[in-house]
Amino acid sequence: MKILIVDDERAIRNSLKEILLDEGYQADVAEDGPSALEAAAKERYDVIFCDIKMPGMEGTEVLEKLVEEGIDSAVVMISGHGDIQTAVECIKKGAFDFIQKPLDLNRILITIKNATDRVKLVADNKILKKKVYGQEMIGHSTALTHIREMIDKVAPTDARVLVTGANGSGKELVARSLHQKSARSAMPYIEVNCAAIPSELIESELFGHEKGSFTSAIKQHKGKFEQADGGTLFLDEVGDMSLAAQAKVLRVLQEKKLSRVGSDKDIEVNVRVIAATNKDLRAEIAAGNFREDLYHRLSVIVIQVPSLDDRKEDIPELVNYFSEQICAEAGRAARAFTPEAIELLQQRSWTGNIRELRNIVERLLILGGNSITAEDVKLYV
Repeated sequence: MKILIVDDERAIRNSLKEILLDEGYQADVAEDGPSALEAAAKERYDVIFCDIKMPGMEGTEVLEKLVEEGIDSAVVMISGHGDIQTAVECIKKGAFDFIQKPLDLNRILITIKNATDRVKLVADNKILKKKVYGQEMIGHSTALTHIREMIDKVAPTDARVLVTGANGSGKELVARSLHQKSARSAMPYIEVNCAAIPSELIESELFGHEKGSFTSAIKQHKGKFEQADGGTLFLDEVGDMSLAAQAKVLRVLQEKKLSRVGSDKDIEVNVRVIAATNKDLRAEIAAGNFREDLYHRLSVIVIQVPSLDDRKEDIPELVNYFSEQICAEAGRAARAFTPEAIELLQQRSWTGNIRELRNIVERLLILGGNSITAEDVKLYV
């Protein structure tokens, strides 16, 4: 666990740092508000102890800036002149707790433990929300059962996984499930769509950059690898990554360290990489578009996600699921699809896979009757 101590009194911040180091925590110090904000932008701290009364920028201003910038550290405000009103104001502004000076060791350690529990609870809630809002795989076909069995075997390991399959087949759900069932589930899960990032920006996006390293680099930026430290990085559409970026990714996988654009300093990272592609990477290798050594690094385990046409027995369950989900989002009761309507949906080809099916279900719910019939399907699909 990493802790930042912000106090303008050198004796207090250094003595608290020594205590925390003795207790086995990692601890850094900052002497004022600006240096605290700079440190919090560069490193992720689980807990930040911040004095309220400091010259220049007060602790409450630091707290507001941290909240404004979306830094999710548990901020504990400390003061020698605290009262109930001050404590309440700090909590309202987003502080996790409030401690009065002189600092009591037992009180500090209990606060740190409570903050740790809170960080884990927030992470668990994020995972739960993702499951609730359509992030699980739906269906019981033979193909999907096989994938679930693969996930159960592979997820507890740190083996790299290459997920292949057509667009819209659900590759990202496989990647997320691998993360959720792993020992890294409470740590960050970071997604990168390599096809959506211009080639000239992909290195900065993945590895970060230093301030001034190029024209628009107005401040230091942590890349996706650093953001995913301790957790999982999902490289979607990895087949669209430039050869230059591929070489850097290969180095990170081999050496577990990276350097930001504009810096020669190595930064160690502990990241599990899951990649996905809709391309035939062996054909891309033959065409000179993808590095063979990177392919072998990424494909320790390969999971092929079937297209919807290869698992049509899942369509009834998927249709019911999407109907419930879409109607719930609209604040309406779910509407049923008649067996004849389901049968017609199973007979057609789904080139757009799961994504196309969801869009069709939504269209039918908007344009169809109280229950969706075969006539609705013939008319609107």
